[in-house]
Amino acid sequence: MSTIVRILIMLILKATFVMLQDAKAHDITVNISGLDSDEGKILIGLYDSEDKFLSKRFKNAIGIINEEKSTITFKDVPKGVYAISFIHDENDNGKMDTNFMGIPKEDYGCSNNAKGFMGPPKWEDAKFELKADKTIHITL
Repeated sequence: MSTIVRILIMLILKATFVMLQDAKAHDITVNISGLDSDEGKILIGLYDSEDKFLSKRFKNAIGIINEEKSTITFKDVPKGVYAISFIHDENDNGKMDTNFMGIPKEDYGCSNNAKGFMGPPKWEDAKFELKADKTIHITL
């Protein structure tokens, strides 16, 4: 009888440990390179669903630029599917500047180096799965 109790306790402890590991949050580090200049700042958003992509950020951050590169880390992000987008707010006005046709005048990019055709990139092209700490490289 005591052997059965010990086995049950070990199974319960192991299951609890596995559940706690799955609930652990992770970090996403984003390395952006190839920017036009060191002027301004990076405005970056992390999105957690297709219907919110490019409209409602799950998390956001502001990054500094050094040697035409920037690194930003999102901490304590739960496992899931995400996408990232950023703009290089070169003139520090808090928004993406566009020309009269709506074409961006400032650098921008997305995870997986996703590019849009006649419009913004699509969720399907920018999404990635987070299961552990992750580093994303975006090159312009």
